Amino acid sequence: MSVEKITRMANQIALFMESKPEAEGIEGLSSHINDFWEPRMRRQFFELLDAGGEGFRPLVIRAAEKIRRPVAA
Repeated sequence: MSVEKITRMANQIALFMESKPEAEGIEGLSSHINDFWEPRMRRQFFELLDAGGEGFRPLVIRAAEKIRRPVAA
């Protein structure tokens, strides 16, 4: 999946979750990614995040610690 698509998808979830209290938004965003993104997508997500996270909304960055990092392939 492209960098742009991973970033756009994470930011779309964050945009929706930003309407909730912060703790609930973080939990909702991380739960959604953990439940619905396959390990390959989460691996790409963390590659982008580890490279600086450019383009991600702040809520995505804050929720990252609750997102399960897949085991290296």
